[in-house]
Amino acid sequence: MIKFAARSALVLLFTLLGTTATFANSLVSTSPMSGTTLSVSPTSVTVTGQLPLLPDANEISVTDPKGVRVDDGTITVNDVSVTVGLMPLTESGFYTVTYFLFAEADAPLEGSYRFKYQAPNTIAPETPTPEPTQSQTPASSSWGTNIFIVLLLVLAVGVTIGLSLYARKLFINR
Repeated sequence: MIKFAARSALVLLFTLLGTTATFANSLVSTSPMSGTTLSVSPTSVTVTGQLPLLPDANEISVTDPKGVRVDDGTITVNDVSVTVGLMPLTESGFYTVTYFLFAEADAPLEGSYRFKYQAPNTIAPETPTPEPTQSQTPASSSWGTNIFIVLLLVLAVGVTIGLSLYARKLFINR
């Protein structure tokens, strides 16, 4: 009987340890993906974990090939994802994303990955050219519309007075 109880306790212990390990936070996806080469500068970096994340404890930093931070520091947490905004990338090379994700009652998920940015030969901001538009004439109401509205208002007042007189007559003759 003691052997059976000891075995049962061991099975229960390993089962409980195994279930906590299956709920450990792990990396699900990244955007931009690790190892990809981009020709268009991304506006943000997103790291997605497996468990819901704490709103104020997570960190993401993005550094350029020289090691200078290029993220703008605005971190947004959306359930299992953390996003950080980026300044416009201007230099070609490998960019490193370092992250620390904190889920409740779990060890922090930390790591880093790299993506390559291939900058175009010249970066020139597009300047919009204004196009002239025709001004529209304001719509004005005609006198016919004004008279129609006034007649409807007078008719509504007349119906209200007529209904109240009829109701008074019914109430008195009760």
